[in-house]
Amino acid sequence: MDDPEGYGEVDVKFLQPYQANKSYLCPNCNREIPVGTGHYVVVPVDTPDLRRHWHRGCWMGRKTRSQRR
Repeated sequence: MDDPEGYGEVDVKFLQPYQANKSYLCPNCNREIPVGTGHYVVVPVDTPDLRRHWHRGCWMGRKTRSQRR
C-alpha cells in the first residue's frame, strides 16, 4: 500500500515507543519495525482492515518520493 490516501480519508496515529509491543512490517520499505520503536499506524477510514504500521521516516517521506516519480 504505497498510497493509503488513495483509499480516501486516513486516520494517522503515532505510537510511542512504550506503546509498540509487537513488531510489524513497514509497507513502504518492507523492513521490520521492531518492538519498542515509535511509528505511525495508518488506517483508511472506509477500509479499516487495510490498517498498516509505517516507519516514521517512510510515512513522512512518502509525498516527496511520489513527486520524484
